[in-house]
Amino acid sequence: MRIPKKNVAFCLSLFSPEFPAPFSSRILRFSTGFPAKIRPIHTAGFNQSNSRYSKDDSAGTILGDKASQSHLMASSNGVEGLHVWSSPEGGCKIDIGKQIFCNRSLNMKNILAVGFDMDYTLAQYKPETFESLAYEGTIRKLVYDLGYPQELLEWTFDPKYMVRGLVLDKKRGNILKMDRHKYVKVAYHGFRELSKEDKVGTYGNTLIRDSFDEPDYALIDTLFSLAEAYLFAQLVDYKDNNPGKVPEGADYSHMYKDVRAAVDLCHRDGTLKQMVAKDPKRYINEDTSIVPMFKMLRDSGRSTFLVTNSLWDYTNIVMNFLCASRTLDGSLSCNFDWLQYFDVVITGSAKPGFFQEENRANIFEVEPESGMLLNTDNGTPMPQVGSTSPEVLFKALNKSCRVFQGGNVAHLHKLLSIESSSQVLYVGDHIYGDILRSKKVLGWRTMLVVPELEREVKLLWELRDMRKQLRLLRNERDLVEDQIHHLKWSLKFESFRDDEKQKMTSALGELESQRDQARLAHQQAQRECHQKFHKIWGQLMKTGYQNSRFAHQVERFACLYTSQVSNLSLYSPDKYYRPSEDFMPHEFHILPL
Repeated sequence: MRIPKKNVAFCLSLFSPEFPAPFSSRILRFSTGFPAKIRPIHTAGFNQSNSRYSKDDSAGTILGDKASQSHLMASSNGVEGLHVWSSPEGGCKIDIGKQIFCNRSLNMKNILAVGFDMDYTLAQYKPETFESLAYEGTIRKLVYDLGYPQELLEWTFDPKYMVRGLVLDKKRGNILKMDRHKYVKVAYHGFRELSKEDKVGTYGNTLIRDSFDEPDYALIDTLFSLAEAYLFAQLVDYKDNNPGKVPEGADYSHMYKDVRAAVDLCHRDGTLKQMVAKDPKRYINEDTSIVPMFKMLRDSGRSTFLVTNSLWDYTNIVMNFLCASRTLDGSLSCNFDWLQYFDVVITGSAKPGFFQEENRANIFEVEPESGMLLNTDNGTPMPQVGSTSPEVLFKALNKSCRVFQGGNVAHLHKLLSIESSSQVLYVGDHIYGDILRSKKVLGWRTMLVVPELEREVKLLWELRDMRKQLRLLRNERDLVEDQIHHLKWSLKFESFRDDEKQKMTSALGELESQRDQARLAHQQAQRECHQKFHKIWGQLMKTGYQNSRFAHQVERFACLYTSQVSNLSLYSPDKYYRPSEDFMPHEFHILPL
């Protein structure tokens, strides 16, 4: 039985106008625009018998994407699916923007402990307020501490300009977006786009591929890095237009170093966290599903833990806000009730070093009421010498959740009685600080939080007709080019009468005119679709026809990925997450019905 064509209308490809690549006749059906090998799980309750392939519409282009049609169908039927799974209304179809997508099979029944990062994972900061606050604080440090001109204080921040996955070329003052193979597809010098010739001349003519890594490059892999990337671009333009106004000897690389130093100064003097602590609601998004998620996980028998680089005082304020501890008049009540949702809380963890077992950092127990640090014997309470109250030690021995500072992953495993690292699922937002080290070094199972994903997958659905038109335009362009190549070959290697050769030459000219028209129409449509996602950088998970560098990292290191941490509450705590079937390019022509 074949699927109606309307059900395969979105087996389309999304391309950017950045760097056109040769056409491929490969096709992946039922795709939503996710990177190759980044595969969403099947939606609970959807009739998966429809997830088959038809030979109809077999000519097309590969998305490099593995999101199934079922997700789009689940979101298109009007069911929002925002109820916690364990509630009477739970277990229904889930909106596409709230789904959890699977790269590697993960059976939650094998998971004994679920851990969370705090900043940008549990606590989603508002870019229009928090990032602006970070930007303004960095500017002040540059001016008052590092000698930059006071006119910088008049600059403003656009929180929507930069995206994750970019790379800063510190020496040249360029901002790059590249694909999974590290080919630069979009390049800007400050805010000026580089021409194709400049881009290829700088990054495409080397015999040895550049690693695009430190110390010459900076990776923009966290949401917190967006403000400093924007400021760096502003400084590049400022230096180019006002060479005498920047500090003496400050080249592009030195300016980036100054920006990083200014950011560090903001962290060290506590400016940012003091402002957030005064008014958390102004800077952090509220999420009413977080507490039900914690409760469901704990009711299912899992241990839960928090590992954050923030210290105890700030952690307590943020977690109080997220867990909605309120007084009768609605104001925030700062207490320790939120600790009931965890077995272990580790603050000041100094990730990613925390994930190294050979890390010799001492672990101290935190007394929540006073913030006092108590000595431990690798996490085990020990008698305190001196005037420490016996009552404090008694509390440390008897409370259900224990709070620590420092230590390493070996301490955590001991505290949770973890025998195998594969029994741990860790949820974080930072590819390198949270996901790569915990996955690659420890073998923990991982889930990456990608807030940008919710908007991106919804746009992929909304733009399905535009993406279909792109596929048709690309097919037309490819067909004309093939005909041109064949005619040229015939004219070069075969003998024809003069009148035949004249006709063929005339036909060749017409085909070349058609090719130029098809190319222009295709590139214009590409550019329009590209700008729907982002006016400069396009789709987060794609670069040109390839998966983006960011998507490649998600594929490699995240077992699961989703738009926000509380999406876990929409699924059974015993769910078996499975990726969709993986195909190599040669298989796309012979997919089964």
